[in-house]
Amino acid sequence: MTSNRLTMPILRNIPAILFVMVFVLFSVLDERFLSITNFSNIVESSAFIGLLAVGMTAVLLTGGIDLSVGATMYITAAVVGTLLQQDVNYIIAIGAGIVAGTSWGFLNAFLIAKVGLVPFVATLATLTAGRGVGLLLTESRQFILPPEMAYAATDVFGIPLPVLVLTIVVTASVIFLRYTGMGRQIYAMGNDLEAAKKAGLNTIRLTGSVYVISGFTASLAGIITISQLGSVSAGIGEGVEFKAIAAAVLGGTSLFGGVGSVFPGTVIGVLLVQMISTGQVYLQVDLYLQDMIAAAVIFFAVLIDASRMRLLSRLERRNVRVEKGDADPPPAAKPSPAPS
Repeated sequence: MTSNRLTMPILRNIPAILFVMVFVLFSVLDERFLSITNFSNIVESSAFIGLLAVGMTAVLLTGGIDLSVGATMYITAAVVGTLLQQDVNYIIAIGAGIVAGTSWGFLNAFLIAKVGLVPFVATLATLTAGRGVGLLLTESRQFILPPEMAYAATDVFGIPLPVLVLTIVVTASVIFLRYTGMGRQIYAMGNDLEAAKKAGLNTIRLTGSVYVISGFTASLAGIITISQLGSVSAGIGEGVEFKAIAAAVLGGTSLFGGVGSVFPGTVIGVLLVQMISTGQVYLQVDLYLQDMIAAAVIFFAVLIDASRMRLLSRLERRNVRVEKGDADPPPAAKPSPAPS
């Protein structure tokens, strides 16, 4: 029992332990890494991945996956860029981009919740189709955005706007998942889909809602990305789905559903992924090796998640047996000697 009490907290806090270990490692390898300026840059640079990972966390909690978030970012960017080229007011263009990105999330919701397609297949299809839609809108051209779009990357009360947006989204997500009935039902469905159906939960509505959330957060990530870059190009959003998945899983969200949290879990995972990318730059790692290292991080995240969930499940079952009195009975008392 004593070993279990030590092991379970460690397993539950692996994301925080990994975060500290990586931070200390890079700080030792390069003293420039250990600075407030660098950490501020990491936080600001991770804002768009953070938004993607928040939506991805909601999807993973249901046992699903969304591979189309990068394409959703590109669709959003393409809509905004196309409208700005036609001298549409930038606020209207941003609003239209968010609507377009969220609508792509609705398409995923329809295909998965209503049509019944497997999430992996459905979002892989919308990933490819979304790239096509973006290329059709932009005609594969690069758009230079007007100066007004830079407002989306400015500071508000000394806080970078991307970080402020991420903070608001994280706060709203925590409230939604932890303190609303629908949020708790998402966890319940992720834990046991059949039991959720028997309990009368509207699993179609719950499943659809997380893909709409993912589409919305991806559209926000697209807006922030193009405002920071100052342009729209075909490379926007490529490969980001893997970083979003890695961030959520490294933050403790299970790929099997029902387990995870946006804060502190996913937030730590996001910072960890960005920290690894930034650390490679400081250490001047070969550019061609960085993608391989990112792939290794994802593999490591999945491996840790599977092992962690298996150990936690085993330890929790053992604890339940002990609490119910199913532990091994004490040895029987020796019979007293027969009277002589």
